Amino acid sequence: MTHPTHRLVIASDGADLARQAAETIASCLDLALAQRDRAQLVLAGGGTPKACYQKLGAVHLPWDRIDVLLGDERWVPADHPDSNARMIEESLRQQTAARHARFHPVPTDADTVAEGCRRYADLLRQLCPGDPPILDLVLLGLGDDGHTASLFPGTAAAANRQDLVVVGEGKGMARVTMTAPLLSAARQVLFLVSGAGKQQALKRLLDPLESAERTPARLVQTQATILVLADQSAAEGLDA
Repeated sequence: MTHPTHRLVIASDGADLARQAAETIASCLDLALAQRDRAQLVLAGGGTPKACYQKLGAVHLPWDRIDVLLGDERWVPADHPDSNARMIEESLRQQTAARHARFHPVPTDADTVAEGCRRYADLLRQLCPGDPPILDLVLLGLGDDGHTASLFPGTAAAANRQDLVVVGEGKGMARVTMTAPLLSAARQVLFLVSGAGKQQALKRLLDPLESAERTPARLVQTQATILVLADQSAAEGLDA
């Protein structure tokens, strides 16, 4: 199934989704590293990608040339159960190969959320050329309300077009999030969507007439076609 800016690939189940996602990410990183000395990989938080990260971490890549970043992070300590950084440490970086990657967690030890945003934006400028910085591959999730990263409907973060990293607010928790212009500048974006609860959000993401205000995941528009990997449960009911 092909859409003007999105290409949907349907996996049979969660295990197949994790396998396909890991293979796709590894291929993108191989390509990036054939062209440049280092590659920047931005990962999503949440429950869906964890199995993918476990598989990806076992792939034999030149991990010492890969910078791993987060598209967003909850404003909690790095060892908190809700921390995306902790999830990355417990999945991707539990695997022997990926321990050599250079992981750059959001500095949630900063005095304020705004200071954490500023420090992460400064890091991105150091790692990546371009204005905004050009990331090699960004993996994004999709919320049942249509949010991605921490760009929630109706929030200032979703409307921000000036900054690289901003304070987000979602589900009663402060967050640090990359903005739509930064995410859209990436060479490749991959959405990972799983579960029956995401059916409506996935339909809206793939609808070229859908409002980006209602579905902020639509704000991410790259020059390259965006790949959307979904399991059968999430894709149920989509028009062929």
